[in-house]
Amino acid sequence: LGIRASSTCELTFNNLRLPHTAVLGEVGSGYKMAIGLLNEGRIGIGAQMVGLAAGAFESAMPYLHQRRQFGSAIADFQGMQFQYARARTDIEAARLLVYNAARLKEAGKPFLQEAAMAKLYASETAASVASQCIDWLGGVGFTTGMPAEKFYRDSKIGTIYEGTSNIQLQTIAKHIQKDYK
Repeated sequence: LGIRASSTCELTFNNLRLPHTAVLGEVGSGYKMAIGLLNEGRIGIGAQMVGLAAGAFESAMPYLHQRRQFGSAIADFQGMQFQYARARTDIEAARLLVYNAARLKEAGKPFLQEAAMAKLYASETAASVASQCIDWLGGVGFTTGMPAEKFYRDSKIGTIYEGTSNIQLQTIAKHIQKDYK
């Protein structure tokens, strides 16, 4: 469906035996290491989704100024202005959430809740903005001749990998509960 440039594939190991020198970290700590990597990766996925949303937005906006209806550019209609103003605001909010999570991580401070918030908001923003861009472009937005359809396809994975949106909500809720217990 999307992210066709990613060489994601299934790996299967049957009866694999490795020497003890090939073990990364301590035996029995693999789950903890994997979760730590997922938590850090959420910041990266958030950043990827901010870039995707911004790319979709930037690819659609020139068309809104070129396409004319009833003697005016469709970008001049108030209903369209409200839509693209909100989309740009959502992109910037997602960017700031990602920056904040990265800042906390780099400073060695707790960042798990902020990473979950950034990944959640950025991935949902990417999906929303990519979908809106196709709407703004009309029929031409659905064709492979415009980048909007690729942004739309690629946006779907953001709410899935490195933890679904529901997993992000669960992580955020757990941190909120800790604050009030």
